[in-house]
Amino acid sequence: MRIVIVGATGNAGTALLRRLRNEPGIDLAGVVRRVPPAGAQPYDAVEWHACDIAGPGAEARLTEIFRGADAVVHLAWQIQPSHDQRRLFEANVLGSRAVVEGVLRAGVSTLVFASSVGVYAPGPKDAYVTEAYPRSGVPGSSYSRHKALVESMLDRVESDHPMLRVVRLRPGLIFQRDVGTEIARYFAGPLLPARLLRYGRIPLIPSHPALRVQAVHADDLADAYARILTSDVRGALNVAAGPVLDPSVAARAFHGREVPVPGALLRGAAEVSWALRLQPVDVGWVKLGLKAPLMSCDRIAAELGWRPMTDAVHALKELVSGMAYRAHTDSPPLSAKPDLPGRLGGVLRGRLPGTGNPY
Repeated sequence: MRIVIVGATGNAGTALLRRLRNEPGIDLAGVVRRVPPAGAQPYDAVEWHACDIAGPGAEARLTEIFRGADAVVHLAWQIQPSHDQRRLFEANVLGSRAVVEGVLRAGVSTLVFASSVGVYAPGPKDAYVTEAYPRSGVPGSSYSRHKALVESMLDRVESDHPMLRVVRLRPGLIFQRDVGTEIARYFAGPLLPARLLRYGRIPLIPSHPALRVQAVHADDLADAYARILTSDVRGALNVAAGPVLDPSVAARAFHGREVPVPGALLRGAAEVSWALRLQPVDVGWVKLGLKAPLMSCDRIAAELGWRPMTDAVHALKELVSGMAYRAHTDSPPLSAKPDLPGRLGGVLRGRLPGTGNPY
């Protein structure tokens, strides 16, 4: 079985390579902008192809790479640079269109797309929505809007090409230790005192009733992808582990104290600090955290037998440990190089948070 993974060196891609690299009968190929170093695990058992899916000629190049593949797993997605919305649209929406066109032209029978809880319209924080919940995204979040646009495109593709098996996996937040440096760069920026996290304590936890989110460990997510690839399931699947993460759970996990913060203050602080290039997260991420619904994972459990091996609290602790100890891999997206955007060395080189392409 030949599987091509687009975006194979990122958070989910690295975990999926770990899951599949020793599976008998599976031939792996990876499509990335920058090929990882030769011999570095888990990237060493992969046939690599360099291609910017948002670049000129991407459709033709992807068609060539996809020929003979049994499945394409599309994981590539940019969340930075947040100050360059044009680049994000090109990479996420137009790049996804190029991947889909390549799949159709090459005659691949299965396309698995990395969607997200972000595709859903604002929803409840005290109940769980199924995969049939409206998919209009959360207003004000470009990440959410782009996921919704790509899923709308997949609706049309499924209608026009019923023989193509399309699966959309919709996870919550994705955590693992190896992405500690990447997450710190993309979501916190150079002012985060990461080394203080080594004590396992966060003294003050911002608290708001709507700050309730779901997460999944990257290895459990990779297992979900593996089960999809060896099944005939179609359509959308929510995937997350319990418990729901909220300020009270975080306060217990990190021995901190909840500090109530109004939603307007959370949004305002994000907007001002982002505009001043102090940190890389625009206000859309705060809106997404406050508005995204909680997801029911009954379908993936019933149809694929999927169960998480790591609960959300342990996954979060693992991520925080990775941030504290600068955990990383040898892939370009997960690199620990000190001069990349989002790190202090990057600032000294004029690479301010949320600017410049960190991928």
